[in-house]
Amino acid sequence: MTSKTGDDDRATIHATAVAIAGAGLLIRGKSGLGKSDLALRLVDRGATLVSDDQVDIRREGQNLLLSPPTSLAGKLEVRALGICECDHVSDVALKLIIDLKEHPDRFPMDRQSMFLLGIKVPSCTLNAMEASAAIKAEWALHRIMQGATES
Repeated sequence: MTSKTGDDDRATIHATAVAIAGAGLLIRGKSGLGKSDLALRLVDRGATLVSDDQVDIRREGQNLLLSPPTSLAGKLEVRALGICECDHVSDVALKLIIDLKEHPDRFPMDRQSMFLLGIKVPSCTLNAMEASAAIKAEWALHRIMQGATES
């Protein structure tokens, strides 16, 4: 899933990313699991697109910043409509990774996380095709952000 760009502080990965209230949410999963569809629903709920299909990730200190590759900036694939233009942002701090699965765990372990470019990032799994997936993504990010302010 990861395609290195040549140094340990940067990578381009097959994923989709949005920003919610300035916090970056990275959506990963196999082709066809609903990355773009979930991003579309989040944008409809007020999120801003970072990038669809590929995301550039840059490590800056203890932060990972998400941006679109130049050729994909402002482009979102909407099935049955094609590539649609929309507002986008760059250099958004990654706060949560969502891995898409058809059958996520019903009761996942608390405080899941994974390492990306040497930085530990909170994570969770969702089924993007559930009607509640966008709300669950927002709630998961909200929980992470609450925890970040409580420490």
